[in-house]
Amino acid sequence: MKVKAAVVFETAAHPFTETQPLKIEEVDLDPPGPGEVLVKVMAAGLCHSDLSAIEGVRPRKMPYVPGHEASGIVEEVGEGVTRVKPGDHAVLFFVPNCGTCSSCDRGEPYLCDTAYEARSDGHLITGNHKIRLNGEVINHTSGVSCYSEYMVLAEGSVIPIEKDIPLEDAALFGCAVITGVGAVVNTAAIPPGATVAVLGLGGVGLNAMMAATLSGAERVIAVDVLDDKLAFARQLGATDTVNASDPDAVEQVKELTKGGVDYAVELAGVPAALEAGYAMCRRGGTVVTAGLPRPEATLDVPIAQLVSDNRTIKGSYMGSCVPRRDIPRFLSLYRQGKLPVDRLRSGFVDFEGLNAGFDRLAAGDAVRQVLRPHGTTSV
Repeated sequence: MKVKAAVVFETAAHPFTETQPLKIEEVDLDPPGPGEVLVKVMAAGLCHSDLSAIEGVRPRKMPYVPGHEASGIVEEVGEGVTRVKPGDHAVLFFVPNCGTCSSCDRGEPYLCDTAYEARSDGHLITGNHKIRLNGEVINHTSGVSCYSEYMVLAEGSVIPIEKDIPLEDAALFGCAVITGVGAVVNTAAIPPGATVAVLGLGGVGLNAMMAATLSGAERVIAVDVLDDKLAFARQLGATDTVNASDPDAVEQVKELTKGGVDYAVELAGVPAALEAGYAMCRRGGTVVTAGLPRPEATLDVPIAQLVSDNRTIKGSYMGSCVPRRDIPRFLSLYRQGKLPVDRLRSGFVDFEGLNAGFDRLAAGDAVRQVLRPHGTTSV
């Protein structure tokens, strides 16, 4: 079938309204094969990970259709698909899992070996490329590629949801929610009464901050370089805010917590933020990082201090989530009004507005914009 999609042929610098890295094309989409699902994409988030790939910070196999968090309606299923059926509403998430590799066997589907290989090569975990332009293969992004009117995904990338959940909100559960909330409740497992610093207040960071509040943390300190984001964090439940650009930002956090936080959760994706998070922790504290800086970025940590202070540094990918367990429970929190992800939406864009949308994201003027490929999310 012919579908409209955004395609990135080469990396570019912003302003993207001038360099135009996202080209709107009519591509050919193959029908779903065994283990695959055709989805009508209704809403797709503009995430900083997509921005990093467009800029060339994160490598991608060119050309590709971007987008890795979305919601949609199942149109057709291939042979052997049992978890969804036509007409289902669904969340599309960025780490499909095969269920048979060593990581999946260990109960760590977020580290699925098959998905890692597929992501690197730009195909689905079924081994297929489903997108073509003028007969040439177009690569997939993390098995999702949701900046498209329709997309074929592996069954392992699709979670059915209740039909009364607004699809523009459901889309954020494909990355921003599971990465941010999961980093707090799964990777860090922050207990009630803890003190927490959250560094980086984008879509993922604000979800982490709300999760820290929900976990019963005594103090949740929001840290960012933008005052408007700090003010917004207060509205969402932060007990304190610190501007990371202040020379004494680390000392401010230590003063607020009598020596340092129990947990620092870094989601800015820059080494300086992770270094600051480590410095903000008390002796015996834990740093969790879900930010993705340049692949060559490193962290310089005094090993003797790491040992003598009994500190912990943990990475968190996809919030250490088991999607079929965690997406429903995070949606339950949303339905109860405890996780108001709708407040994180900064507006909607259409295909023609994608480049401008990423300019706003790069400038820090948006938290989570949502692409509506069909002009509306209503059904």
